[in-house]
Amino acid sequence: MSPQILVDGLISGAMIGLGAIGVTLTYSILRFANFAHGEFISWGAYFAFAVSGLLGYLSGGLAAPIGPFSFGWSLPIAAVASVALTAGLALLVDAVLFRPLRSRRGAVIILVMASFGAALALRNLLEFIFTSRPDYYTTNLQIAMRLGGGMRATPDQLLCLGVAAVLALAVHLLLTRTAIGRSMRAVSENPQLSGIVGIDIRSVVRMVWILGAGLAAVAGIMTGLIVQIRPEMGLDLLLPLFAAAILGGIGSVPGAMIAGLIVGLAEALTVQVFGAEWRAAVAFVILVAILLLRPQGLFGRPE
Repeated sequence: MSPQILVDGLISGAMIGLGAIGVTLTYSILRFANFAHGEFISWGAYFAFAVSGLLGYLSGGLAAPIGPFSFGWSLPIAAVASVALTAGLALLVDAVLFRPLRSRRGAVIILVMASFGAALALRNLLEFIFTSRPDYYTTNLQIAMRLGGGMRATPDQLLCLGVAAVLALAVHLLLTRTAIGRSMRAVSENPQLSGIVGIDIRSVVRMVWILGAGLAAVAGIMTGLIVQIRPEMGLDLLLPLFAAAILGGIGSVPGAMIAGLIVGLAEALTVQVFGAEWRAAVAFVILVAILLLRPQGLFGRPE
């Protein structure tokens, strides 16, 4: 069995883990499974693609590769813009769709079905604007570097792993060391009591959407940089996202990241052993197994 599986699995798992953090935060605080979350990944990738292309058109120097990487300064700048734009899109979807349903105390199943509708609308709008043709941030080729032990990785892949680790740590510190993080954890435990003691529930909800959508945008940019950009990329990642969120334990940010790495490694192993056509089944098998054997997940607490 090739040791390259470890590298491929960690890279794929890092993207899944970042997206799963948004899923687990949304579920733990808003109390519903948001199936539109995958579309924030796609929109984040395309926001960065559009802004990066515009910056490259305005200034050719921004498109010149940075050191060993395949992209220029236009992509990091576009990534910051994409995070802001994707967060704004999430807040818009919440204001138009989810907030009115919450104010009417709509049942959870109504919110879930609404998220299905939002996902379809966002995906088709994206395909209408950019077409279904795959796109790429850059066409520059990279030579994979030797890491030892028969493993190889490109500078872009190593950068994505580092960014994912830093962001996961930053979110964990945000939730454990800041006032807004403590408020988010309090709302997750008991929304009614949190409101009584003076926590601004609306601010917490806004922060959840901003944080989840921002991480989804970064996951989309990483996926687009390493693989390709497609309108269906978020849909393809949706099942692994939910598998990682539930495996890690709802509400656990470190759990979501670690579970994302586990799912990524399982997918890479399956591709190596059984073939790429079985990759999509891995997340489903993990999801069913964890629901049957340990519904609270690896790092969650039983209710």
